[in-house]
Order: sequence, then structure tokens, then C-alpha cells
Amino acid sequence: MISVDIKKLLFTSEGKVDLKANFIIKNGEFLAISGRSGSGKSTLLRILAGLERSEGIIKVFDEIWQDEKVFLPPQKRKIGFVFQDYALFLNMTVEKNLLYVNHDVELANHLLKITELHSLKDRYPHTLSGGQKQRVALARALMSKPKLLLLDEPLSAIDEDLREKLQEEILSLHKEFGTTTILVSHSKKEIENLCDRVLVIKDGIVS
Repeated sequence: MISVDIKKLLFTSEGKVDLKANFIIKNGEFLAISGRSGSGKSTLLRILAGLERSEGIIKVFDEIWQDEKVFLPPQKRKIGFVFQDYALFLNMTVEKNLLYVNHDVELANHLLKITELHSLKDRYPHTLSGGQKQRVALARALMSKPKLLLLDEPLSAIDEDLREKLQEEILSLHKEFGTTTILVSHSKKEIENLCDRVLVIKDGIVS
């Protein structure tokens, strides 16, 4: 179980807003976070990842990630993070992007096969389509066998005809690895297809 009770001051186009989040996520749950642009969705993911600081407590499976005395850095939080822009290493092949995270060749091969990337393992990111890059980013995020997988609008730059297929792959990987997953998305259809529950951020309050 993941317990979050945090607060952070945001500076938005409409002025200062206190982002307040108090919620619990069950082990293996697929949770969506929705809200208007600039409401704090991506900031909340970055706080969970340890990329931004906030006030309050984050407890993940009986381990304190953040409180008044403790602040675990991102590399110690056992997370996988898929960014909107993929954030792949351009000077590394597909396979080496995965192995950079964890030198587990067996796991890398498994992920490459189930994401239909095995035949592309020696290619570089600049030679891949948007959908292929997204699959590489997802596979790489799972290489660390994360306790928590964070997806920040992962399909926003993908053509509509590819989104449904990638949604199926994301859900399949979520179930196979038993990962607790949080998705930020503006797409109602995407949320309906993937998620067990939705939290909405409005006026800084997550509910």
C-alpha cells in the first residue's frame, strides 16, 4: 500500500495555489490522475519520484520515502518513470537503453519480445517511430522492476491509430509485472481503458 499526504505551493497562471494530496493506493492498482493543464498533475508525479520536494509524508510498502526527517533520492525509490518526451539515450541502441538501467539480459530480452522490439534492439532512437520510442521508454522503465510506475501522458504524442495498441501493451505489462501504476492523462478513453480508479485535481485539491 502507498500512502500519500503532501502539500506543495504551486505558481500557476492563475496565481499561487496549494497543491494538497491525501490518498492511498492499493498494491497492484492502476490509478489515473486527471485535471486541467497546470493543475499540478505532473508535479505530483515528480514529488512521488523524488524529483521535487514537498511538505508531508510519502510511505510506500512500509518504507518511508519522505517525512520531516527522511527524503529518499530518486535512485533509491524503486520507481519507473515514463516521460512525455521519452527521454531515451540517443547515443545508445534500444537494447543498451534497457541494460543501462539494469544489466539483466534475460529481462531485457523478455521485455523486448513482449513489446515487439526485439528485431529493433540494435537500432538507435533517432531511427524509430514515435510508437516504437514509447515502447522502448516503457520497457526501460520496467527494467528496474519498480514498486511504482509513473506514466506522464505517455501516449499524448502518439497517432490515434497506435494508441489503442499501446494501451493494451501498457495494461498487459502492468498485469504481468504486478506493478502499482499511476497515469496522468487528459484522455477519458485512455483512463477508461486502463485504470481502476481516478483522482481529480481541482483548485489544488486531489480528490
